[in-house]
Amino acid sequence: MHDLIASPFLNSFVVLRPGRLEGIALPERRFRELAQSHGSGLAVPLWLTDAARSRWGIDVAPRPVSHAVHIRDAPVYGHSRASWEINLGCDLDCEHCYLGEKRFAGLDAEGKQRLLLILRDAGVLWLQITGGEALINPHFAASCRLAHDLGMMVEVLTNGTRLTSPTILESLTTSRPYRVTVSLYGATAETYDSFTRRRGAFRRVTRGLAAGVEAGLPLRLALIVTAQNAHENDRMRGMADELGIPYKEYTHMSPTIYGGAESLASQSPAHLKALERFTGCNAGHTFLHVDPHGRASMCKVGRDEQIDLMAEGVEGLVRLGAIADRLMLRTGGCSGCRLSGLCSVCRPLAKRYQEAKAPLNTYCQHEQKGDSG
Repeated sequence: MHDLIASPFLNSFVVLRPGRLEGIALPERRFRELAQSHGSGLAVPLWLTDAARSRWGIDVAPRPVSHAVHIRDAPVYGHSRASWEINLGCDLDCEHCYLGEKRFAGLDAEGKQRLLLILRDAGVLWLQITGGEALINPHFAASCRLAHDLGMMVEVLTNGTRLTSPTILESLTTSRPYRVTVSLYGATAETYDSFTRRRGAFRRVTRGLAAGVEAGLPLRLALIVTAQNAHENDRMRGMADELGIPYKEYTHMSPTIYGGAESLASQSPAHLKALERFTGCNAGHTFLHVDPHGRASMCKVGRDEQIDLMAEGVEGLVRLGAIADRLMLRTGGCSGCRLSGLCSVCRPLAKRYQEAKAPLNTYCQHEQKGDSG
C-alpha cells in the first residue's frame, strides 16, 4: 500500500498523503524524477524523504519509489475533482433532503469498479463519495478501497448511523479518507428522531460519532439548522465542541433535484445566513458529478443534461464543459435581469428554485434591492 501520491493537479504537480488534507507542491522536474524512478527500483530521493518527514511525520526511506509512492499519469481530461452518489437510498427520511424520492438503485459491484476506473482516467484526484447514505451501500467498502488504490483522495459524506459497523470502520481506517463529514440534525433524541422520522436515529448517530472519534477518523460535522431543530442550535455546537470535532453550519435548504418544493418548508427564515455573491465556478470543466447509474453532470444541481459514462466511457466527458456553459447562461426567468451580477446562486440552482415556485427572497436579490428586473 502506498504512503504517498504524486500527481498532476490542474496546471501543477503535488505530493499528497492519503487520509491527510495537507500536500506538497512539486516543480515539474521533481515529478518527472519520481516518475522515471518508479520502475527502476531506486529508493525514494532524499528531498522527498525529508519533505514527508517534515510535513506528515512519516519515514519513507529507504523504500523504493515504486513501493512508497503512487504515481498518477497526466490526464487527458482535466476533471481533477468529482462527487459520486454511490446510491440515493437512505436509512433516514429527513424532510429537508434535496434528493426528494430516495430510490435504492444503481450500478452493481462490477459497474462501480468500472466507473471508478473511468474517473481515474478522467483525472479525478479528489473524490467525494456521498448518497443518499453512502455507508449503507453493500459495495461501499470495496469502492472506497479501490478509489484509494487508484490514488484518489477520498471524502465521505454520511449521516453517521453506520459508523459503529466493524466492516465500515475497518474500511475507513485502512483506506483512510482525508475527511468524513457527518450531518447532524439535532441535539436530543426527541428532536433528532422526529426530524429524521426514524426512532433511535439519535442513539445510533451519537454512538457512531463516538466510534469515529475513538478510531481517529478525520471527522467534520455539518450542522443542519432548520425550523424544526433551530432551538437546539447552541446545543449542537456544544456537542461538536465536546467531541472535539470541527463543524460548519448550513441554513439554506434547496429544492429537490426534481424541482420540488417539499424540502423548502423545513427552512428557518430567522436563521438564514447571508450568502456570498456568486462569481462563477469550475463545474463541468475541472469538476463533475456522477449519479448512482454512472451518469455524469456538471454538478449535483445542474443535471438537465447528463453523459452516460457506462455507455460512452471517459471520452464522453469531452462534451461536459460545453454543457456546463449552456446551463450557466442566465436564461428563462432571469433573462435581462439588471441585478444578475449580484446573484448569490448559480443559474442551475435558480432554475430549481423557480421550478419549485420558491419565495423570491430565498434565492434572488429583487426583494432586497427593490428592483423589478
